[in-house]
Amino acid sequence: MENNLLWMIAGMGVVTYLPRVLPLVLINTNRIPPRLQRILSNVPFAILGALIFPGILHINGDSMWFGLLGACVAGLTAYLNWNIIFVVLSSVAALSLYSFLMG
Repeated sequence: MENNLLWMIAGMGVVTYLPRVLPLVLINTNRIPPRLQRILSNVPFAILGALIFPGILHINGDSMWFGLLGACVAGLTAYLNWNIIFVVLSSVAALSLYSFLMG
């Protein structure tokens, strides 16, 4: 049993490691066109948005306004180029005030 578990962990490690290493080894970054590089540089932001947005709509039970208020405050303060700590703290403060006043 223990031996099978070790082989399974090693196999999962290889399966997750290969897709990450092969593009680095096989693709020469000098040959990627600049336009494609610009497109690929936006992929992490798109994925992060896709992961966060559903959570904004379903936070705090059924009230989507709670999440939208926090997202709007965070978006506004980020647009104003505030430090990330102040973006988070302003969003938490706004939602705390909202909960205090409405709850």
